[in-house]
Amino acid sequence: VQLVESGGGLVQAGGSLRLSCVASGTIFSIRAMGWYRQAPGKQRELVARISSGGNTNYADSMKDRFTISRDNAKNTMYLQMNSLKPEDTAVYYCNAEGTEYFGSPFVSWGQGTQVTVSS
Repeated sequence: VQLVESGGGLVQAGGSLRLSCVASGTIFSIRAMGWYRQAPGKQRELVARISSGGNTNYADSMKDRFTISRDNAKNTMYLQMNSLKPEDTAVYYCNAEGTEYFGSPFVSWGQGTQVTVSS
């Protein structure tokens, strides 16, 4: 299963970006998808996750500014990021967990998309 992120870029503080993640391959079902981020010199951290039923959870520092959503029919997940801050600068990674054809479970990561917020 392959994940491809898009939508990153350079934005001024206070601006917005919308990230997308498309999953493809031998997918039978996707149980959960999530966004994680990793800033230089820091560990990868959870941004937000969403279940197949639409239940969401967010990191506390982002829940009032970011919105995660998904289109199950398109195997696509989104992250709307508003009121961006310089400390949001990081590589954002897409993650998905589910089941492939013939019942094999999978956990996949995308290659990441860079988000840079200038002050």
